[in-house]
Amino acid sequence: MKKATTIALGVTAALGAAAATAIYTHWNAFVPIAAMGLNYWRYLDAPAGVLTVETAPDFDTAPRVADTRAAPPDDGSWPSYNKTLASDRFSSLSEIDRANVGRLKVLCTYDTGRYTGFNSGLVMVRGALLFATEHDTFSIDPLTCRENWRKRESYAPATPQGVNRGVAYLDGRVFRGTQDGRVIAYDFTTGARLWETAIADPKKSETAPAAPIAWNGLVFIGNAGGDFKGVKGRMYALDAATGRIAWEFYLVPKQPGDSTRGPQGASPLDASSWNQAPGSPISGGATWTSYTLDPDSGLLYVPGGNPAPDFAAALRGGDNLYSNSVVVLDARTGAYRTHFKIVGKDWHDWDVSGAPALVATASGRRVMLVAPKDGHLYGFDLDTKERLYRVPVTKIENADVPFSADRSVHFCPGSVGGAEWNGPAYDPQNNLVMIGEVQWCTTVRTEPEKEIESAPKFAPWSGEDSLDPFNMWGRADPVFQWAGWLTAVDADSGRWRWRAKTNYPVQSGVTPTAGGVVFFGDMGGNFYALDADTGGRLWGAKIGGAVGGGVITFATPKGQRVAVATGLTEILWPTEITTAKVSILGVAGD
Repeated sequence: MKKATTIALGVTAALGAAAATAIYTHWNAFVPIAAMGLNYWRYLDAPAGVLTVETAPDFDTAPRVADTRAAPPDDGSWPSYNKTLASDRFSSLSEIDRANVGRLKVLCTYDTGRYTGFNSGLVMVRGALLFATEHDTFSIDPLTCRENWRKRESYAPATPQGVNRGVAYLDGRVFRGTQDGRVIAYDFTTGARLWETAIADPKKSETAPAAPIAWNGLVFIGNAGGDFKGVKGRMYALDAATGRIAWEFYLVPKQPGDSTRGPQGASPLDASSWNQAPGSPISGGATWTSYTLDPDSGLLYVPGGNPAPDFAAALRGGDNLYSNSVVVLDARTGAYRTHFKIVGKDWHDWDVSGAPALVATASGRRVMLVAPKDGHLYGFDLDTKERLYRVPVTKIENADVPFSADRSVHFCPGSVGGAEWNGPAYDPQNNLVMIGEVQWCTTVRTEPEKEIESAPKFAPWSGEDSLDPFNMWGRADPVFQWAGWLTAVDADSGRWRWRAKTNYPVQSGVTPTAGGVVFFGDMGGNFYALDADTGGRLWGAKIGGAVGGGVITFATPKGQRVAVATGLTEILWPTEITTAKVSILGVAGD
């Protein structure tokens, strides 16, 4: 009997070891499947969407700009990730307004048929709506949701996160990045592939999920992967016609042995702000959302990610430039012009992720608006570089408490909190900046420093002490102990005017319009239209799965339309398991 028990235990152990080996051998394929199963179970008792609105106590006495302020010119398209290259996201269309938005309804829906991390921005140009998933690029008719073309790229992704944040358009070409580190151009009309260029190495866990932008014959995109040991963020400009790399700029110090893929943009950066521990290569500063460009000055604004190891600041002394910064480059040459250090010493994984917005405020001041993952909205004077304000726009807790191997620290926003891949929007009619935020906290305990230093190169490098792979970036609070915020702040004073709280995180694009309406969605699949002046709810409905991507509005021959990306299903987010879709909405009766 004892022998049989021993044999059974041995067989069980062998099977367990074989299963573990199989899981780790096929990690990138296993994790999304396991996450989907876990999220399905966690979402069974998901509550209905709830939204509450609060106005500032001094709302009526706060200085305000009259609604008669002229709206900027608008041809009715949405030609870039954030509409304009300056990333203000405002639409001058006013056919859908406060009076009729209550009749909003879904007119048609395009179903990709894919379960994926769908947070793509949406682009509408020349009568076609463009977007992307991890492997596919789409062109559809925005009136009927009929497919114009769909192109699939088959490849092994560098990481298990199946995401892509969208496409850029310029001169009859559509551009996108991939999760194996390439940039690809397609013909706008046919979808035929025109060229591809590698800007990253998937063997080093580098990817290119960001939504590029395009201007003056160039395509701008950087690499992601800064949370992996030894991966450095870089920015690129590619020739839009040929894919040739016009310039490369290292967003953290380039070191001996680092690759060179194109002409180097002039940079003053050296390793003096990185006091590295032995076995700790300079890592981080990668980009993974989108970018902003001032066409008048030809300056490119690049949001930079966190340094790594994420949670172990003691292993990387100094300011760790240019991580957690907005780096300003000459778009034509890649030469450094200046930078704004947004998050000082970061040990929370608080990337400066979303593209900043460049606006002219009611006072005539030129302002850069930026919202990192640290839960604040920042305003900077572009002429003086002075920081005008830093406004909390989600829950802040234990932001200054250091992490250690001796105890766990609960902090907010968590490593998947704050503002993620969508940045601020600006409404010039009321001088309000609007930003969507995640309220979801995280608990972290770090590994001993020697263990962090001994991690293999190009492996995840957070410094978190956990055997659970889903806690690699800290242990998030229980599902549904979260919330979302949409906050409207005066662009000159930094005083909040109104704020709407949802019971699901807000990660979608935010779109204010000249009709006095602002559109956004939450991760519960709820889509809302609020009064842009007061935050009052004008319309809302659950229209699909998690809204974590593009929310845009545009003109058609049959009237103004709104397009929404729904169905984000991804490792880090417990959402409804549903396929990725794009829904087109309009006012009933159109």
